[in-house]
Amino acid sequence: MILADEAATARLGAAIAGRLGVGEAVCLSGPLGAGKSTLARALVRALTTVDEEVPSPTFTLVQFYDGPRLKVAHFDLYRLANPDEAYEIGLDEALDDGAAVVEWPERLDGRLPPDRLDVEIEFSGEGRRARLTPHGAWEGRRLEV
Repeated sequence: MILADEAATARLGAAIAGRLGVGEAVCLSGPLGAGKSTLARALVRALTTVDEEVPSPTFTLVQFYDGPRLKVAHFDLYRLANPDEAYEIGLDEALDDGAAVVEWPERLDGRLPPDRLDVEIEFSGEGRRARLTPHGAWEGRRLEV
C-alpha cells in the first residue's frame, strides 16, 4: 500500500483502529522517521477522541488510553534491552483488557502476540510504502482505507 503523505498514513491508522479487537496487537516496524508514530497516533485518536494527546512513549515505554469501544496501549520498545521487559511493563495485561500498538516489535525477539497485524513501513520515493501482514484473528480481515 502506498502512503503518499501523512494524511494517508493517518487514514490507514484509523482504518486499522476500526477493525481492532480485544487481545489483538498492531506491530509497527520500519526505520526511524518512517511514520510508525504517525500511524499509532491516528489509531489511538480513532479509538479515543480526535483531540487526544498522544505523545510518543519513547521515554515512558508505554501509554494507556481508555476508548469508549476499546482500551488501547501504545508501546515503544526501541530502548528495550530484553524482550521480557515488554511483558514487565504490561504487554500481556494490555492484551487481556484491550489492544496494543507496538512500535519496534523486533525487540520482542519473536515473542509476538499471535493475533496481530504486522505493518512494515518503509521510505518509497517522496512517500512511504506499507506492507500489512495478518496473523491469527487478523487473517482474512479486510480493511477499508
